[in-house]
Amino acid sequence: MSMDKARHAESHTWKEIQSQGAVWQTVLGELQESRVIKDILHATNSKREWLFIGCGTSFYLAEAAALSWTILTGQPARAIAASEVLLFPKLIQAEGDGLQAVVISRSGKTSEAVRAAKVLRGELKISTVGITCAAGSELEAACDETIVLRAADEQSTVMTRSFTSMLISLQVLAARRAGKPAFGDKLKEMAEGLASRVAGISEEMESFVGRHSFADYIFLGQGPFHGIAREAALKVMEMSCSYSQFFHALEFRHGPKAIVSPATCLTFFLSETGYDAEAEVLEEMKDLGGVIIAVCNRASAEVRRASDLVIELGADGDELVRLAPSIVPCQLFGYFSGLRKGLNPDQPKNLTRVVILD
Repeated sequence: MSMDKARHAESHTWKEIQSQGAVWQTVLGELQESRVIKDILHATNSKREWLFIGCGTSFYLAEAAALSWTILTGQPARAIAASEVLLFPKLIQAEGDGLQAVVISRSGKTSEAVRAAKVLRGELKISTVGITCAAGSELEAACDETIVLRAADEQSTVMTRSFTSMLISLQVLAARRAGKPAFGDKLKEMAEGLASRVAGISEEMESFVGRHSFADYIFLGQGPFHGIAREAALKVMEMSCSYSQFFHALEFRHGPKAIVSPATCLTFFLSETGYDAEAEVLEEMKDLGGVIIAVCNRASAEVRRASDLVIELGADGDELVRLAPSIVPCQLFGYFSGLRKGLNPDQPKNLTRVVILD
């Protein structure tokens, strides 16, 4: 075994990234038979608007889940940081009993998330569903119902498979609410496909990182992919202590493009809905000298010519099926970038696995 392979074998972060396809298959199988899912769907049948809440990675997950919810069900949904619930509760406009809250926390112990759940359920009288990867948590006690994904729990500090597993679980809930069983079938196909491809994607990303050095990392996505772009920026920041930013792809033209140079890496999460417009921005940034990564379903010839690395997911069905696998290349980007700088992604600087406040 090479030194790098030995290092990977000892890394919780590496093993958790690599396990995602298999873990998703387990999670999807459990959700199909879950009594909790059926209870949540029954209890929330009259809810007309959904609020998704989290901190850090879980907040970016909340954004992706909220937009998935709106697209799949047609119901209005939005994301809000747990801290905003605590500091600015008037931001939550609740009319009658039509608002449903979902609070997200991998550990179920994050202080702001637990406190937000208590405020929502207790003071604001808003029905609350929790989603976590740990059984018997404080979040579970604070919510009316809780989805617990034990198979997706992690030992690492940085969230990887917990993020993706909780995201696809909330998408399953939305698809069940909307009466779209085919969406769940496509998620299963996607999970099987990722399990067989993650090793190849890892090799591509390791080679890319080995050939480049960057001063700036930019992540760009529109619609439901904006939350994925935010999470991608955080993964690179956490694991490699690098400066990274996120924007809506088309908004990057309006000022931020001033920083583009050969030392800038721009990762585009190309949607199918906005593909042509987003691809135009990608080509413009290449013309300005940026180094381009394209994560997409299937790349056009123009995107291939303008990109330094193309990751094609090739998933059939609704483009929302691609949200979870789209983040995997950037989890690997952060991991390999950290190793290149001599860092240990399992022990990110200044971070703890759970943020617990006094």
